[in-house]
Amino acid sequence: MGARFTVTYRLFARSREDARARAEGIALEQTVEVPRDVVSPGYVEDEILGRVTGLEAEPDGATWLARISYSSDAVGNELTQYINVIFGNSSIQKGIKVVGIEPGAEMERRFPGARFGASGIRALTGRQSGGFVCPVIKPQGSDTAHFARLCHATARAGADIVKEDHGLANQPAAPFRDRIPACADAVARANAERQARGDTTRALYFPSILGHGDRVREDAFFAKEAGADGVLIIPGILGFDTMNRLAQDEGFGLPIMAHPAHLGPYVLSPDTGYSHGMMFGTMMRIAGADISVFPNHGGRFGFSEAECAGIVADCRDGNGPGRPILPSPGGGMSMDRLPDMMRLYGPDCVYLLGGSLLRYGDRIGDAIRDMRAALDTGA
Repeated sequence: MGARFTVTYRLFARSREDARARAEGIALEQTVEVPRDVVSPGYVEDEILGRVTGLEAEPDGATWLARISYSSDAVGNELTQYINVIFGNSSIQKGIKVVGIEPGAEMERRFPGARFGASGIRALTGRQSGGFVCPVIKPQGSDTAHFARLCHATARAGADIVKEDHGLANQPAAPFRDRIPACADAVARANAERQARGDTTRALYFPSILGHGDRVREDAFFAKEAGADGVLIIPGILGFDTMNRLAQDEGFGLPIMAHPAHLGPYVLSPDTGYSHGMMFGTMMRIAGADISVFPNHGGRFGFSEAECAGIVADCRDGNGPGRPILPSPGGGMSMDRLPDMMRLYGPDCVYLLGGSLLRYGDRIGDAIRDMRAALDTGA
């Protein structure tokens, strides 16, 4: 018999009896998808059928936490089916929200998560303490020379991760296979200049990978061979399995930053989808991201402080799944918001600044240095 894992769902129900019926329905729907009276006795009933192992009323009196156990045999070795068991058909029903998972040792073995995680990113950058400075290279429509200049200026000034905007793909103004070598070279030159002045840290260049689905691996390897230090992936568009396959590819071996684009509908409804922490923390970990980008509270996307805190907690949870990863809040942030962000997120965090940095023009390096000083001093 296979090992088991447990998923926790928030159920919106009128009573304990209603909640119990809903939980039993999920256990059927997510596995055998047949009426209970026709479930075959033996292996199917004893092993494959989901089991309701807990049902607890929440303080609001309107919701219940249901714990449902599933067999690893219902999954196999593909992340696609793992997600299908976690929240397949039941995602089409109202009043069900996924809020947690306990993968267990067997599922962690099959899906080990981040290759580098928070500690690995520290090792790659040489930044042994303090938050990470991450400028976002934009805007779309600029040419390759513009992006390369931004990469060099920010990396030279002390950025830890130079991240392309998720909107950079293969547009004619800066084609992918022209842009990546130029930007990688710009960051490499900046790192050499930092080393020459005695800096023991280095910037990592993360280009955006957003081509055709069947070319993601090819494009990621092109970026690696061109000198990139990691990649930015949008799992909400390319798929969690695509990101996971790259993370587990021994020949690739670079860190992955996950972007939240297209995932809003999974979390924004109060009574369907996933909790914020589950989606941008736990699911990103399961799928192999080393850094998870999400919208900061107070920005233009409307996440609350509590929701952001939940994301950070699930990114950092020492109990897994896999290695703890780095949270990366962004979305309309500016230098004057940095003290508030530091209060909430602390040092193990990748701090994104994008459009607001461009206001500095030729003084963009000063903004990076000011940001670095603020993160180091806590001011």
